[in-house]
Amino acid sequence: MSEATALIPVEKIERAILQIRGQKVLLDEDLAELYGVETKRLNEAVKRNSQRFPEDFMFQLTPEEYESLRSQNATPNLTGRGGRRTLPYAFTEQGVAMLSSVLNSPRAILVNIEIMRAFVRLRHMLAAFEEVFRRLDQQEQRVDQQERHIQVVFEVLGKLHQELTGPVGPLPGPRLGFRRKEEEKSE
Repeated sequence: MSEATALIPVEKIERAILQIRGQKVLLDEDLAELYGVETKRLNEAVKRNSQRFPEDFMFQLTPEEYESLRSQNATPNLTGRGGRRTLPYAFTEQGVAMLSSVLNSPRAILVNIEIMRAFVRLRHMLAAFEEVFRRLDQQEQRVDQQERHIQVVFEVLGKLHQELTGPVGPLPGPRLGFRRKEEEKSE
């Protein structure tokens, strides 16, 4: 399936991928929407197969993490009419891959393929950004080195200027230049 005929636009998947605990994850509610199932049903299927989802595949958000996400993304409250009653689960890339075996439907398989492609695309983009940052660091080091060289040049020029001009004040010996008649009489 080409990106032009994808079941779900890859940009939608990429927007749903979050960084939590230093990992790229998808929340259960976003996955449920992508798979076309209720969040409750997705979590029930995961609980029936809990041995397939160790902590590095899936974890439940802490109240602080959920509050932080809620304040950043205007996510609804946990309680209230129609709201969640439990904290969301976050699925890592491996957890998402495992979901395809738990949610054994043709749509789940196709959605999983697209999600895996989105994760790979994000990894490639991140690698490209890291290369750009590495090059910027190298350029910054070169500029710093050039600035140090310029500073040394100015210091040397300052010392030379001081040696050539001597101490501040009139130079010893006769004054050079034209004199007025009054100045000649006083000397």
